[in-house]
Amino acid sequence: MSLDAMPLARQVDFVFRQLEDELTHAVGGTVHIHIRNNAVGKFGLRHNPIESRNGKLEQDGEGGMTPTQVQAFRKLAIDALKLRRNWTHGEIMYDFAVRQNTGTWSASICYESNYNTANWSYRYQQPKHQMLREMNSDNAGFDF
Repeated sequence: MSLDAMPLARQVDFVFRQLEDELTHAVGGTVHIHIRNNAVGKFGLRHNPIESRNGKLEQDGEGGMTPTQVQAFRKLAIDALKLRRNWTHGEIMYDFAVRQNTGTWSASICYESNYNTANWSYRYQQPKHQMLREMNSDNAGFDF
């Protein structure tokens, strides 16, 4: 079964399952999903920059999302699709951040619809307009 034959909620579930290893222990970032005709075209995870102090990379093994938080994030992403209204092309961005030393995390969802008007030329035929020269010759007495 191909991705475009599945409902969008199932595709988002698939995306989050693919990103599960990357999300586990991630401190923050953005999951982005590109949609065309209600099908996921591409997806990925943009991590927040890795911090360094005094020229040394910070490697805190305790920070970031736990597997339980990743599962809750996946459920939130799927449930949030109910808020999407009447568009089939665009991008969904899930920003997330883990609050250090509190065991909590937060997320925000941004929906962006977009359409390529280049594909609309066959649907909408613009009326033929006279060219400016033709208008000038028709109205010879007027200066344009």
